Amino acid sequence: MSNAVEQRENWGSRFGFIMAAAGSAVGLGNIWKFPYLAGANGGAAFVVIYLAIVLAIGVSVMLAEFTIGRASGLNAVGAFKKLAGGAWPLVGWLGVLAGFLILSFYAVVAGWTIKYMIISFTGLMETAKAGQAGAAFGAFLNASTEQVIYQVLFMVATIVIVHQGIGGGIEKACKVMMPALFVILLVLIVRANTLEGAGKGLEFYLMPDFSKVTGGTFLAALGQAFFSLSLGMGCMITYGSYLSKSESLPFCAVVVPLIDTAVAFLAGLAIFPAVFAFGMEPGAGPGLTFVTLPAVFAQMPMGEIFSCLFFLLLFFAAITSSISLLEVCVAYFKDEMGWSRPMASWVLGGAITLLGIPCALSLAEGTPWMIAGKSFFDSVDFLSSNVCLPLGGIFIALFVGWFWLEPARKEATNNGKIPFSWEPLWIWSCRLVAPLAIAYIFVSGLKW
Repeated sequence: MSNAVEQRENWGSRFGFIMAAAGSAVGLGNIWKFPYLAGANGGAAFVVIYLAIVLAIGVSVMLAEFTIGRASGLNAVGAFKKLAGGAWPLVGWLGVLAGFLILSFYAVVAGWTIKYMIISFTGLMETAKAGQAGAAFGAFLNASTEQVIYQVLFMVATIVIVHQGIGGGIEKACKVMMPALFVILLVLIVRANTLEGAGKGLEFYLMPDFSKVTGGTFLAALGQAFFSLSLGMGCMITYGSYLSKSESLPFCAVVVPLIDTAVAFLAGLAIFPAVFAFGMEPGAGPGLTFVTLPAVFAQMPMGEIFSCLFFLLLFFAAITSSISLLEVCVAYFKDEMGWSRPMASWVLGGAITLLGIPCALSLAEGTPWMIAGKSFFDSVDFLSSNVCLPLGGIFIALFVGWFWLEPARKEATNNGKIPFSWEPLWIWSCRLVAPLAIAYIFVSGLKW
């Protein structure tokens, strides 16, 4: 092992760390998936359920990851090797593998945001006005070379930031991008809610409809909360390893999920008033983002500007997540293999980019890039999101709750120096509630 522990980088400030950790949690799913899930599952009723799950499970697992990271001062694999040994480093390996795989296909979708920022001023509005936004998006998915170009551009941006280190790269970027993200969101909210007919969208999004609350609602809220917070993949272990011993981990573990939830909630306040104002149907996923919303922007005065702002928002959300995914991999090779940061950033970033190419190519119609009936893109997504992440989350919670409890308590309270009133709740969440809930997600998501 190298002397990386002695020379380890640190966050420059609490604000920088919180912005970076929140940036890791805030991703594309916050913008397009959470609002739709809320609207389709009872509006405000879903939001309440989601927030309860975040506080009961998300905060607990995040704090568990922070304690593991800071106590070890190492990457996800090295942390478990140092703190426990035995088979526990395999949990860290699940995180490194998940980060590598997720970034390969995530960068493909993130590349679309660059494309749509550009065409907001070069023909997207005219295409959308003509009712061709769906056809244009389909044609783009079939334009494999173009997709690869934007994927590569996004990965280069990610690599450049990580290459510059914790303080000079990741923290600096997140301290700019996260506040900018909030500003853009607020601008879009104001514009959307001044449109005639916006109230229908707010009603769809916010009015509680308990008739729509089912067992599926709880599963949707549980899954969204877990995946949205970047848990189970080593991001928060890695980011926690750069954190000062004087910081309050319980405080950070509450603030970061609340910021993530706030972004998701605010995204709905921007999207649905606009969608309903122009009589559009709210749809899930890329359809809402790359088809419905361009049609909405096309009908607005200065639609080009608001379209570009929206896709810039998506870009910021995507890249603050992507740099954390790459950092998980880079930190391992720095700590365990003794690689320099520049070498680890460019070699691993390049390897992830190469894996992303078949992900991009597999989205075209009639693609040969198929595995057992699934596209290469969906296969990589399934392995990372449905297998690696839930298993990582389960074992992280069990590790802290049962095997490393006393050291975890000391780390969470800075050796008894800070108050931690909800410590019993945290312990029992790690011991029982979180593992069982995440196991439910795991079993529910195993169908190929």
